[in-house]
Amino acid sequence: MSGFVFSEKPIEIERGEGPYLYDADGTEYLDAGASYACTPVGHCHPTVVGATVEQVERLLYVQGSYPNPVRTELYEKLSALAPDGIENVWLCNSGTEANEAALKFARAATGNSKIVATKRGFHGRTMGALATTWKPTYKRPYEPLIEDVEFVDYGDEDALAAAIDDETAAFLLEPVQGEGGVHAAPEGYLEAARDATADAGAALIVDEIQTGLGRTGSLWAVEERGVTPDIVTTAKGIASGLPMGATLCADWIAADYGDHASTFSGGPVVSAAASATLDVIVEEELPAHAAAVGTHLREKLRAADLPVRDVRGEGLLVGVEVKRGANRLLRDLALEHHILALPAGRTVLRLLPPLTIGRDHADRVVDALDDVTGGAEG
Repeated sequence: MSGFVFSEKPIEIERGEGPYLYDADGTEYLDAGASYACTPVGHCHPTVVGATVEQVERLLYVQGSYPNPVRTELYEKLSALAPDGIENVWLCNSGTEANEAALKFARAATGNSKIVATKRGFHGRTMGALATTWKPTYKRPYEPLIEDVEFVDYGDEDALAAAIDDETAAFLLEPVQGEGGVHAAPEGYLEAARDATADAGAALIVDEIQTGLGRTGSLWAVEERGVTPDIVTTAKGIASGLPMGATLCADWIAADYGDHASTFSGGPVVSAAASATLDVIVEEELPAHAAAVGTHLREKLRAADLPVRDVRGEGLLVGVEVKRGANRLLRDLALEHHILALPAGRTVLRLLPPLTIGRDHADRVVDALDDVTGGAEG
């Protein structure tokens, strides 16, 4: 038997369609995690599949220094869809790489090295992005990481103001913490972050890798607060699960970003998939749909009077905080109800379904949770 360096679940997935995945025996599973938010328009959306197959037949790869029509089209779409004031696009292969680039760009553009990040935040697993990730267990085996990183309590405006100074290159945060337990930024916090970084000449980096592209009910979660950052990072579902990330940045960052490059930046096939994915998100008005179905889901969860501590989130990024044993609930949902969800720590069940799900799918999740929490919590 060949070895592998990755933990695997005991369900072998063979194919997917819409919000469903199918195992080797043909069993249908509702993917309430969208494979870690990577399939926002559902599995194998025909528009995305068609564009990808067409590009595979035309050109698999050309290095990013050569202009290519499908990559150029994606640049233009991302620039047009980015928050106002952000028009420059850097393409890469993952969310981690997008954040890595953002940190490098901020240090180069400001001439400073200090990075301020938030406790409970998660920004990736490469050495730079990992240094800005809070959880010690992720970092301990790989230390020492990059230096000059300071952490502040998420949502504490006073701590933020004290930490950001004239030696700060950037403040990095998620508008809704995903891995950290599904915690949305308190009212006024992003505005305070914008003011503090602007006063210090530092970059405000908003990590929208999990929240972006419609998941929280608008195309970008930061837009709901009326705040324009200097850098926005996105990935996960941008190419419907094919490996892509993007670092979107303001002119003053792009003007002096240093010397950063990537062999596979904006490959033609993944660019075609990403361009088609963006088309589906916009044309099918999935952000508004996510807002409506997400509200329905949270209201149904609360009305069900489940034995849980809290139900929170925005759009179709929902956290259900249980009294104990989130992993046990995940197992029971998968085995007893054929619903696949995610953890966000040991006590939070995270729901990140495709943005295309209907209220009937949401109701199915609530009914299943009612059943498994009744047994697990009782």
